[in-house]
Amino acid sequence: MNAVADWVAHQFTITFIDSNRYRLFVNGFVNTLIIVSGAVAIGIVIGTLVAIVRVYHMQTGSVSALNRVCGIYLAAFRGTPLVVQLLIMYYIIFASINNGILVAIFTFGINSGAYVAEIVRAGIMAVDYGQTEAGRSLGLNAAQTMRHIVLPQAVKNILPALGNELVTLIKETSVAGYVTVRDFAQAGEYIRSRTMEPYFSLIFIAVVYFVLIYGISQALRALEKKLGKSSRY
Repeated sequence: MNAVADWVAHQFTITFIDSNRYRLFVNGFVNTLIIVSGAVAIGIVIGTLVAIVRVYHMQTGSVSALNRVCGIYLAAFRGTPLVVQLLIMYYIIFASINNGILVAIFTFGINSGAYVAEIVRAGIMAVDYGQTEAGRSLGLNAAQTMRHIVLPQAVKNILPALGNELVTLIKETSVAGYVTVRDFAQAGEYIRSRTMEPYFSLIFIAVVYFVLIYGISQALRALEKKLGKSSRY
């Protein structure tokens, strides 16, 4: 038992205490939250706009050129690996920007937007078209009908799928280290390379990601139940 306790104490010390390595985990976790928050905002905005364009084209046949652009965007970002997109953004498109976190936010956000677009589009299409006709009969224009009538109903339908996309996005940000971003996963890998001991650093990373994702999943389930109850009244 003493040998085990000594080993655990040694592992804990070299992983967190020596050279104040715990600060690397803290800074990495903060960077991960910044990347996820920015990417979620960008992904929701882009995804919603693309979904509206595609639904509007499907219903009216107009904005064909814009719909084709959206189709190319979806095909490009859904059909290529995220890591490759990240490297292209960092080393080619944004090569003059010496800010890996900013590049990561844009890349993850644009990539997520391609998936959010299909989720939102499916949610909008699930709303009966009679709701749109009812809005127009009340004197609302297309934008007002979409904003005040269709989208609020679509959100209830797509919340579980959006939650899954958020969970996926959180896990995908662990590849941000490819562009020299010291995110949470990269911080653990850096410490492992210095201590040559993988146990505490890698297990700690896994536990923190699990707790974060589990907490978000529970919050989304609670919100989903709340919205489900409100729709009955």
